[in-house]
Amino acid sequence: MKRQGGFLVAKVHQTAGRVFARMLRQRQIDTNPALGRILFVLWEHGPLTIHELARRVSLGKSTLTSALDRLESSGQVVRVRSAEDRRKIIIELTPENKTLHTLYGEVSDAMSEIFYAGISEREAEEFERTLERILRNLTQFESGQAE
Repeated sequence: MKRQGGFLVAKVHQTAGRVFARMLRQRQIDTNPALGRILFVLWEHGPLTIHELARRVSLGKSTLTSALDRLESSGQVVRVRSAEDRRKIIIELTPENKTLHTLYGEVSDAMSEIFYAGISEREAEEFERTLERILRNLTQFESGQAE
């Protein structure tokens, strides 16, 4: 039997993205998946250099730059020169971002409830461990560590 894991993951990703976007719109949150990933990483890790942020969100520099422009113009982030190395730009969340973080967290929690409906805690943990292994396999292959 031919495995369909990659196809199913892609379909889940697409469908989940549409559901998540609809839930955000229902709460009048104007964002897109790229902006959401950037904010999520900053909420989780705090201020980051543009280089580190690009690595963590897996976005190209031009896509990241335009996304940061939009986030900055909406008052969600600011660009700050590093005190240690003036060549580096640090991306920081603004105090105004706290409300968005709270709303986004509520949507994320609701999304998790939908995602894991009818799935036991044990099944969810096993599923996530399997996805982590698959991601590790793909990452190693991408970096040339596995063939």
